[in-house]
Amino acid sequence: MQEDSRRSATYTVACEDYVHVVEFSPFDSGTNASLLAYGGNQYVVVGTCLFPEEDAEVEGVEFTVLRAFHLDVRIDSLAWSPESRLDRLPTVRLCTASPDRKLRLLSSDLKDRHEIKEMEGHSSYINQVVFEPTEGKQIASVSDDHTCRVWDLEGNETISFSLRSPGVSVCWHPEEVYKLMVAEKKGTIRFYDLVAQQAILSLDCGHSPLMSADWCLANTIKVGGVAGSDWLVWDITRSSYPQERRPAHMDKARLIRWSRANENLFATTGCPGKFSSQLLIHHLGQPQPVVIGSATVGAGLSWHRTLPLCVIGSDRKLLFWMTEM
Repeated sequence: MQEDSRRSATYTVACEDYVHVVEFSPFDSGTNASLLAYGGNQYVVVGTCLFPEEDAEVEGVEFTVLRAFHLDVRIDSLAWSPESRLDRLPTVRLCTASPDRKLRLLSSDLKDRHEIKEMEGHSSYINQVVFEPTEGKQIASVSDDHTCRVWDLEGNETISFSLRSPGVSVCWHPEEVYKLMVAEKKGTIRFYDLVAQQAILSLDCGHSPLMSADWCLANTIKVGGVAGSDWLVWDITRSSYPQERRPAHMDKARLIRWSRANENLFATTGCPGKFSSQLLIHHLGQPQPVVIGSATVGAGLSWHRTLPLCVIGSDRKLLFWMTEM
């Protein structure tokens, strides 16, 4: 790998505790700042981020805490609702998943109304959760219990799909809201029609375990995944098998996420090693990673809504890497 790709983080934000998961909101906040949430052992912190690329008067990163939610469990996955906005009537709404097999819907008006609603039904570990992206009235989750479930905001399970192995990732189509992508550990990625409640298309990894998959929301014919130490990219109009596959990480790969700003940019993280976790940023036109970063026991991975900037959580800090387009 090219030495010049190795980079320390562009920006760093200090946190009080170890960060298990971090997510930029993929939705417009109604202000020039981006919403960002991170979760740790018994808390979720919600804040805004502003970068020099967005506001020339900002030095480094300007992170402002809006609200902290205290829970009695670790946070392993979290998702933003499109109802979260800071203009007009400020509202933040998120859904979290924890090792007690429960989802929690967190809502706040950032003044005096704060609500935590528990939702239960899964019988094993929940790997990912996502909101329906246009109105935010539904939530989908995947679990080691071999199901993908869809919930309303009252906590009622409205749809359940039986999977053939643990569900590792779930993504919702940004416009066609009846389409859901579900990735299974055994190496299959299926697309479901929520109206007909059946699978309409499937992709095959040719390799298991599949650890993580992501739908490129900037161009939804692209799907990415990580299995073993490799990354894989599909063009769903061409074949059910990956178009590209490359070894990436020394150890096993853990997560993959597409940039929201550029359909050819994606990031992968390695499973935490003895000393650090590796972050690689890849460009589909380049044979080698364009950025190589690392974090002590890194966790989570998320991209900014409009900038080619990604974040991972670490021990008492958030680390941000900016990429050239």
